[in-house]
Amino acid sequence: MTIELIQGLLLAFAIVVILMPGYIRFLRYLGFGKQIRDEGPHTHFVKAGTPTMGGLLVILVVIGIYFLLRGGPDASTFAPLAALAGVGLLGAFDDYLNARTGEGIRVRQKLIWQVVFAFVAAWQIQRTYAITELAVPFIGAVPIDPALYVFFAAFAIVAASNGVNLTDGLDGLAGGTLIFAFVSFLIIALLNVPQQPNLALLCALIIGALLGFLWFNVHPAEVFMGDSGSLALGATLAVTALITGQILVLPLIGLVFVVETLSDIIQIGYFKLSGGKRIFRMAPLHHHFELGGWNEEKITLRFWIVAILAGLLGVTLFVSSIRAL
Repeated sequence: MTIELIQGLLLAFAIVVILMPGYIRFLRYLGFGKQIRDEGPHTHFVKAGTPTMGGLLVILVVIGIYFLLRGGPDASTFAPLAALAGVGLLGAFDDYLNARTGEGIRVRQKLIWQVVFAFVAAWQIQRTYAITELAVPFIGAVPIDPALYVFFAAFAIVAASNGVNLTDGLDGLAGGTLIFAFVSFLIIALLNVPQQPNLALLCALIIGALLGFLWFNVHPAEVFMGDSGSLALGATLAVTALITGQILVLPLIGLVFVVETLSDIIQIGYFKLSGGKRIFRMAPLHHHFELGGWNEEKITLRFWIVAILAGLLGVTLFVSSIRAL
């Protein structure tokens, strides 16, 4: 199994690296360049016109290779593959509108689609695995009403999707932190009882494809992930956590996404309550450090370090919980 995971990872990496240069030229030909917001950091204006929607190639490669190797999804991979495809299409349409008009899908419309998909995915997961318990670290299985689980799972999917989307603001930031998160859940899928080899393979393909994407996305980026990648991969991460039964470990493994989201919520809330005052120089948090004088590479690498440590702690918590019960 280990050899197959490595082979899948390397294959996904190689295909993305081979296809990406032509894909970038195709995006340039179509005029799918990034529109930079006026309220963003002024240093980002030089990035205007950089091709976006790079995440769509990542998704297509992952789904294509998985179907080539497995022929189709099983119970453990149906929902993650559906998240990649379904939310990826939403993100791709948002990227298209952003490139064409400078404005993407309205926030409310985007959220409605995310919520609808999240509830469908959560219901499918609950029905497939007949989930009536929630794994709580060091406590064990805690009973949960199936309807309540669906609401909780749907919330987790929407939150993770938007958390990764908020993190995708610097070259290489979202791609790198996603890699470390999926590495953590690959390990969990292999150590889980029962083992989930197909889910582990899907995680390996995502890791390999993201490594290939990072080859072109590290500073200065030649292509951006776009909503097609960040929204879809965030949703897929949450779905993967739900299927492994370790959704409560996700906030630790995805600590960077949680902190980025909280910084944005805190900033907006404090701004409204205080009549225009701010806690951070700019939110999400990576912009706060950017306006504080840190360059992109320093912020990205330090956030990567936090993501690595959070992933290690998450896996350690999972293993320790198994041994303690």
